[in-house]
Amino acid sequence: MTLFRATVLDTPDDPFEGGALRAQEDCGLLVEGGVIVARGDFAELRALHPHADVIDLREGMVLPGLVDTHVHFPQVRVIGGLGMPLLDWLDQCALPEEMRLADVDMARGVARDFVTGLVDAGTTTALVFGSHFAPAVDVMFEAADLWGLRVTTGLVTSDRILPEPLLTTPQRAYEESRDLASRWHGKGRLRYAVTPRFSLSASDAILESCATTFREVEGSWFTSHVNENTAEVAEVAQLFGGAAYVDTYDHHGLLSPRSVLAHNVHPTDPELATLAARGASVAHCPTSNSALGSGLFPLRRHVEAGVQVAMGSDVGAGTGFSMLKEGLQAYFMQRLLGDVGLPLTSAHLLWLCTSAGARALGLGHEVGDLSVGKQFDAIWLLPQAGDPLAVGMGNAKSADDALSKVFALGTTSDIGGVWVGGDQIAAGRWRMPRRT
Repeated sequence: MTLFRATVLDTPDDPFEGGALRAQEDCGLLVEGGVIVARGDFAELRALHPHADVIDLREGMVLPGLVDTHVHFPQVRVIGGLGMPLLDWLDQCALPEEMRLADVDMARGVARDFVTGLVDAGTTTALVFGSHFAPAVDVMFEAADLWGLRVTTGLVTSDRILPEPLLTTPQRAYEESRDLASRWHGKGRLRYAVTPRFSLSASDAILESCATTFREVEGSWFTSHVNENTAEVAEVAQLFGGAAYVDTYDHHGLLSPRSVLAHNVHPTDPELATLAARGASVAHCPTSNSALGSGLFPLRRHVEAGVQVAMGSDVGAGTGFSMLKEGLQAYFMQRLLGDVGLPLTSAHLLWLCTSAGARALGLGHEVGDLSVGKQFDAIWLLPQAGDPLAVGMGNAKSADDALSKVFALGTTSDIGGVWVGGDQIAAGRWRMPRRT
């Protein structure tokens, strides 16, 4: 039994529905078997549990582990390809790199880099867009399992438009997906995600193959892209006889509360109504949308339509793994939208990067905040003395103000420790917390 002592900030209740930031100084979190079994004033909990090991994290701030609902594992080595719209960027940066993962040793190195990037950024739960090659998906699962992360991923499937090495057939896609799911779905903290790349590269036959896997693998997830770029949207409409992008998935029964679609920058009102009716979620990827010039995400329209929104880093087309950076960029986007934007507070940003993602992935009962009964998935923010974030936090007027400074100034180097299910994941540059 371990008693953590820290200033703790989290968002157990949705700020878009009136919830507020929960902040507690000198908070005690009693953890047993990876689960928070008590929370309250540290002194009171210490008196009740005098023999518990104490880990003192008061030097910084503790937040829930961050949740990334859209991140491409094969693209970690092509981050920073700026100056192109989506389809050009795919042709010149992403797809050539993704073809290299046919080499399983190459894929293993990429998976190592990818998982290290997640952990360094404080991401403990992720919906990972996998590879077109089944052996590469295997090594992604292996890496996530080794680190103990909560990862949902799967085989990416396409049968048109992309380079030939990335194409498959409906039958092969089904067989490889079922094989991967049989070995990894439900193992430890891992789950399988049915993953057509996007309707642009996935015919009705591939989408139906995906639907079969989605039905047959109990508790599996569905993820893909939607309405990211206006040229892409127009091409999808042409390929599907004028159908709305969202409907290309809905037609095959792929939209449900276990579905997460990335981007959705250019939705129609009927598409938003469909997503809300199906209980599907949208992964907002603000730095990617900005880097590719895809557009400003209509957050207000999603919220008013009742569509769940969480945050994704995208990685390849984005600017890295940091969910703090994604939160800040989401804030900027809504400011730039003016009257049609949705003003965001630091509580909104933390919600989008933690609890909203956990709910979108069906894990809200396990992670996303630091309440009693939840797994102890947490990050310790510990900026170096004299760094801008340390100065800002030290002069903050309130907990909300301190959290605003975390999103404005925080980087991956400010993360001093990461825990998943009560287990600390160590990296060489991190400080070990003080035990008393």
